[in-house]
Amino acid sequence: MSAVIDTLRAASDAQVAEAVAWAGETSRRIEVRGAGSKAAIGRPVQADLVLDVSGLTGVLDYAPAELVLTARAGTPLAEIEALLAGAGQMLAFEPIDYGPLLGGAAGQATLGGVIASNASGPRRLKDGAARDHFLGFQAVSGRGEVFKAGGKVVKNVTGYDLSKLMAGSWGTLSILTEVSLKVLPRPQTCSTLLIPGLSDNDALRAMSLAMGSTADVSGAAHLPGGTAVRSPLPAGLNAEAVTALRLEGFGPSVAARLADLKGRLTSFGPSTALEPADSEALWAFLRDVGPLTGDERPVWRISAPPMQGPSVLAATRTELACEGFYDWAGGLVWLAVGSGPDAGEAVVRRASAAAGGHATLIRAPAAVRATVAVFEPEPPALAALTRQVKASFDPLNLLNPGRMYPEAGG
Repeated sequence: MSAVIDTLRAASDAQVAEAVAWAGETSRRIEVRGAGSKAAIGRPVQADLVLDVSGLTGVLDYAPAELVLTARAGTPLAEIEALLAGAGQMLAFEPIDYGPLLGGAAGQATLGGVIASNASGPRRLKDGAARDHFLGFQAVSGRGEVFKAGGKVVKNVTGYDLSKLMAGSWGTLSILTEVSLKVLPRPQTCSTLLIPGLSDNDALRAMSLAMGSTADVSGAAHLPGGTAVRSPLPAGLNAEAVTALRLEGFGPSVAARLADLKGRLTSFGPSTALEPADSEALWAFLRDVGPLTGDERPVWRISAPPMQGPSVLAATRTELACEGFYDWAGGLVWLAVGSGPDAGEAVVRRASAAAGGHATLIRAPAAVRATVAVFEPEPPALAALTRQVKASFDPLNLLNPGRMYPEAGG
């Protein structure tokens, strides 16, 4: 791997375009970086220099009545969330803060990084991920060209939906400089129904029943005993496995739906409702993978059909020392495995494939990430299409080369 020999800093679209054009002319490959809170996700970038775009900051336009915000890509997410909160609004996709899980500080994420990683949190089961709220953007391609796509209105259907393509591309297709997002009203209050002591399979049944009810659940998760004990729950509620179901909205509505949901789930045993402050603390903890934060074990993020979550964990446990918890009503499994040269890749991928899912390695040492498939390997036809798309935006393979896939164009 080439050593990073220099850092360039850009604070405008023109400076970004100039840097990329110069890199192309001098055959230098670029690692694109904002605040760097997610730099340790993906394969180590095969770059010759870092292009620091954290200077691209500032909210350009915010129309609360239109539910639309436009900001520079390097704007700290904390700044945007504070602005929205002041108007009683929020980013509904509840973006995860990877900093603590990766051994860094909390609150360092930028808007561009959130979009580039297609971030989301427990509310994804109800409101989707970042790409579902991404309206439009301005960016610089690997050719050094500034271009725009999408728009600044919610109902925008003109042309190809390049916003969906950029979300989750991890900076390999272009460098985002400006982002427009749909925002939503913030719920007046929230409450979480806790059911202690359920087995993994019983918890999945309870979550499935809750999600299929009229309660309008906005978060559903299950923490087995080993992970529940580390959660920020009131004393006495975290000594055993805990199943959590979140309800949000106007106060009277939340109270009525909570009472109805408790009645529907009486067969699973006694339940307890959390107050709003405790509820918010719990879901922020789950959003940021708190149960698996604080050590250096490799961490996998596995997406599978909701009722298959326990089978993934059980199959992995037969061959590896591991622990995990279920989010999104069990459709997302966060899994920490014993350290090893391959982060248990073969075992994890067999278990996720058998359940009809896919797996992404989120945390591991750089030496491990350089030798395993961090992102789910693509079938040959899809991989060929991925290379074609990469070549269209970045023909010289300048931007974050090798971050997603080892072959040329990754």
